[in-house]
Amino acid sequence: MSAAKAKLAQAIETCTARIGVFGMGYVGLPLALTFAEGGFRATGFDIDATKVDAILSGRSYIEHIDDARVAKQVAAGKLDATRDLERLGEMDAILICVPTPLTPQREPEMRYVVETTEAIATHLRPAQLIVLESTTWPGTTEELVRPTLEATGLVAERDFFLAFSPEREDPGNADFDTQKIPKVVGGVGPASGDLAEQLYGAVMARTVRVSSAATAEATKLTENIFRAVNIALANELKVTYDRMGIDIWEVLDAAETKPFGFMRFNPGPGWGGHCIPLDPFYLSWKARESGVAPKFIELAGEVNLAMPSYVVSKLRDALNERGQVMKGAQILLLGVAYKCDVDDCRESPAFEIWDRLERLGADVRFHDPHVPNLPKTRRRPRIAGQPSQDLDAETLAAADAVVVVTDHAAVDYALVSRHARLIVDTRGVFRDANINVVRS
Repeated sequence: MSAAKAKLAQAIETCTARIGVFGMGYVGLPLALTFAEGGFRATGFDIDATKVDAILSGRSYIEHIDDARVAKQVAAGKLDATRDLERLGEMDAILICVPTPLTPQREPEMRYVVETTEAIATHLRPAQLIVLESTTWPGTTEELVRPTLEATGLVAERDFFLAFSPEREDPGNADFDTQKIPKVVGGVGPASGDLAEQLYGAVMARTVRVSSAATAEATKLTENIFRAVNIALANELKVTYDRMGIDIWEVLDAAETKPFGFMRFNPGPGWGGHCIPLDPFYLSWKARESGVAPKFIELAGEVNLAMPSYVVSKLRDALNERGQVMKGAQILLLGVAYKCDVDDCRESPAFEIWDRLERLGADVRFHDPHVPNLPKTRRRPRIAGQPSQDLDAETLAAADAVVVVTDHAAVDYALVSRHARLIVDTRGVFRDANINVVRS
């Protein structure tokens, strides 16, 4: 065992290792909390001053993470946050949890990973472990992160250690929080894999060691591509059965009674969240380097990307049948979060629906019990800050149509049913026959 590895292993074993988490979003904050609660001192790094200030004040900015949980670890001296990148040199392990979006051409946008890696390289020292957690294409850790770090003159596996461990967050899932979800780890070599396994094993319920960082990267893509393909199938069946006059929700309810060989996936207005809408394109982009065209995966992407357009077309047809054009129509979107009962709006199909409706001249507003104001996004800064409308009889009656985009449990759907003139239901909320409901 090298001296650097032995030093870091000892620090992890005694919980004296300092843990830095770069990027304090839906992945980074719960990860830092998990290490703090596991007895380590964790520091969150973020360029967003509002997040840093919130943490230092003992407040959470993520709905499903309680203020008390943050405040307790801050008060105990186990959790802090900073924008000062000079402090990266103090850390024994640095976990990278930054966004990996797509470009407008649907290719990997690696700017945040590159910039973070360059910042870490500036302060890299021997006996540090760097772990990339951001979802990305197989080979990123070896081909993109490692050369930048080794340009410092330090060598991976000898002086510092490098691994990939995919985040598996499911915001709002009470049964599986960060600590309970098995943690896949893969190093660029055996020493890096050993240390990553030891580090996560100190706070996670279970670690799953794989042979390489690339295998760990491929594991995350596979998990989400599996979901993306099956969601696409459900969406395609929805469109097909709708043309045939068959209720997809009744079909799924019946099919689900089979005790073997069937796994239910529900259709919807598209796909959302940070991973599922991105991962298929990450793999298909990388696969083309190897001369492979993953047509099945790309087709699933096309199906899911087409769903917001399908929703808007169903709404437009329903308005036309009622003698109303889309231009000037007041449309209320019920839900802008990407899934039910969370405040996470990343890659939500609601925004693509919103854009399409506005291009057709509609006046778009929204109600979401978990999103009081629209968050700032890279692609749609113009609508940031818009407030959620009160959901009452007056608001519903004023809307020419209500579109159920996210099926939040806190929404009073009986109230919606009584007062909305037209409901376009993308989530199967309204199951009983209702002449004012259009399934989409």
